[in-house]
Amino acid sequence: MEDRMSEKTGKNDQVSRQPMPEQKAEIRKRNFEEVPFGYNEELALKEAERCLECKKPSCMNGCPVSVNIPDFIKLIKERKFTQSIRKIWERNALPAVCGRVCPQESQCEGQCVLGKKGAPVAIGNLERYVADLERNSGKGELPPKAKPTGKKVAVVGSGPSGLTVAGDLILKGHDVTIFEAFHKPGGVLVYGIPQFRLPKEIVFSEVNFLERLGVKLEANVVVGRTVELDELFDQGYNAVYLGVGAGLPKFLNVPGENLIGIYSANEYLTRSNLMKAYLFPEYDTPIVKGKNVAVFGAGNVAMDSARTAMRLGADTVRIVYRRSRDEMPARAAEIHHAEEEGIEFSLLTAPLRFTGDEKGRVTGVECLRMELGEPDASGRRSPVPVEGSKFRLDCDLSVIAVGSGANPILTRSTEGLGLTKWGYIIADTETGKTTRKGVWAGGDIVTGSATVILAMGAGRAASDSMHKYLTLGW
Repeated sequence: MEDRMSEKTGKNDQVSRQPMPEQKAEIRKRNFEEVPFGYNEELALKEAERCLECKKPSCMNGCPVSVNIPDFIKLIKERKFTQSIRKIWERNALPAVCGRVCPQESQCEGQCVLGKKGAPVAIGNLERYVADLERNSGKGELPPKAKPTGKKVAVVGSGPSGLTVAGDLILKGHDVTIFEAFHKPGGVLVYGIPQFRLPKEIVFSEVNFLERLGVKLEANVVVGRTVELDELFDQGYNAVYLGVGAGLPKFLNVPGENLIGIYSANEYLTRSNLMKAYLFPEYDTPIVKGKNVAVFGAGNVAMDSARTAMRLGADTVRIVYRRSRDEMPARAAEIHHAEEEGIEFSLLTAPLRFTGDEKGRVTGVECLRMELGEPDASGRRSPVPVEGSKFRLDCDLSVIAVGSGANPILTRSTEGLGLTKWGYIIADTETGKTTRKGVWAGGDIVTGSATVILAMGAGRAASDSMHKYLTLGW
């Protein structure tokens, strides 16, 4: 795991990358409290000193929202923590979120010069530090806003891309309203990512920051049902951003998948996270708590599902994946944490059918061993069945975490909105413009399931384009 690297590197070869303290695996595997504790001031200052302050900082090239990384780290070195968070706010309205869930190892930290010979600067940990410090002990000062423009913007969806657009445009003087289908804001940050990885109070604090800036939030509004897209223009909105995500569950399409005790990851995590099933009976949300759990898939959502099942009392939790470890799409840190917590991995394994008892409850899954053949269209080696290798895995709970499709509610009810054959919205990659004048889109509803920071990057590009439209025209 990157936070445990100890290579000696940098201009001061006595300073190693500072590991982030965290709960011990045997303790955290049975609670929903956040795993890493975060830096204290001493650790943050030591880590910030490792930054070389490059004249041409390659780390910024890896940041989808172009945070001025050297400047905010330099301000930490100088103990100017308030100025540091303000520097981040110039480009990122969700630093406490990004510091926790962004794949820094493949983005900003992946481009750090120090990483060529050792451990990169822990940029994400430092971002988290100043964001948490401001939330817990800051004065609540807000960044300056431009004069009101008189223009109204509707943001549909309060996930990472929608929150980014709202934060950008409110600072530029526009009137912004977010419409959220659920009863709580945050999108995938709230319903998808577990409490132990991203505490919900962190998300709500970031949303509250936007509300204090003047962003209005309307929950329980399903655009495409409660109100149509065209009605938003009739109500006086000058521009609309669509950030509704990709929340349509995908399944394995094998026999027995409708047995009791088989969840889509969308439902399983939404019940546990947004609906607080892990606090039952304090929250009256039922959820199957299996003792022998199989999770299908190997992305971050699969890791979240498996680690949630362990915390809900499972004796055994398996990740079942039809490729090898090298092809697993989850972050290395998430795989590492899962292994520490006792999650088992059944790799090169494909499900054939689920079996159940006389009451219709899942009891197991028949599987087939696989081996890797030639690369497929995505560049990953295709799994090929091994003849005569059928076997059975017992399970009383299964979670299907093999991806999500485009949310169809809004797109099916809106005329003139160009869609791909998979139902995703067609939008310009540079600006987020759709085929409808005055309508932009970004995040998973355009790209399919991706990372939080990539959705935020799409929101940043769209907000720049929307601002030009609102001030200069299409």
